Amino acid sequence: MEQHLPVANIEKKLAAWERALGVMQTLRKDCPWDAKQTNESIRQNSIEEMYELAEALIKGDPNEIKKECGDVMEQLFFYAMFAEEKGQFDMGDLCNSMCDKLVFRHPHVFNPDGSLISQVGTRGGEQVGSAEDVSKLWEVVKQKEKDGNKTILSGIPSSLPSLIKAYRMQDKARNAGFDWEKREDVWAKVKEEIAEFEAEAANMDADKMEAEFGDLLFSLINAARLYKIKPDNALERTNQKFQRRFTYVETEARRQGRMLNELTLEEMDALWDKAKKEEKERESKE
Repeated sequence: MEQHLPVANIEKKLAAWERALGVMQTLRKDCPWDAKQTNESIRQNSIEEMYELAEALIKGDPNEIKKECGDVMEQLFFYAMFAEEKGQFDMGDLCNSMCDKLVFRHPHVFNPDGSLISQVGTRGGEQVGSAEDVSKLWEVVKQKEKDGNKTILSGIPSSLPSLIKAYRMQDKARNAGFDWEKREDVWAKVKEEIAEFEAEAANMDADKMEAEFGDLLFSLINAARLYKIKPDNALERTNQKFQRRFTYVETEARRQGRMLNELTLEEMDALWDKAKKEEKERESKE
């Protein structure tokens, strides 16, 4: 018999869930915009909402994260309602499917019938003592699902942004044992890829330069993974930093009554350095 740990304030949470279902069903019936939506019409909205959630997570503002999580949840309610109207599945089926998958993929926590294993971390003589062990087990178990992925990398969506896709492919390969013995070894590969790109850049062959630059980026993403850095988060932090500093330079130019393109490169560099200095001073006070 399926068992699970008790949920705190479950009545309050179930009431909120019931309210959300009711609000969404009412809007689907009574709001002209909600009533006309389909899987296809809100697909792009869903992608945008996930990006907005990702941005909120980077900022770390709990209220903004809560708001964006709600927007993402709204999209899931929509998809469940569309399916229910077609007799395919409903929100209950969706939740049960998720739970069935999680139980199956966590054989170190649950027995096949959903009951809790008495001592988490042990099953059939197999020890699972760390998060990394769980990640490796996860990939093995997924291959056993009757409707699971046929190959280790086939479960990665082709539409993922290239940066995230590269990280996910490398991470999945790691779970299968395909990885560097020592993370420091990756730097030799990075240097090799830089040299290969420089060689093609000297010849100015556009196609070969693009191919080698891709290899270089892939090796840098590999380095980030080995040092437990999420490259998309790291790049976004730099994007935001660049935006702040460049906007500072532009604003200071306007205060001087000048357009940005009227400044010399030396003047822009001086304002850029000033922006960096002021940022560091603010950070030191926080």
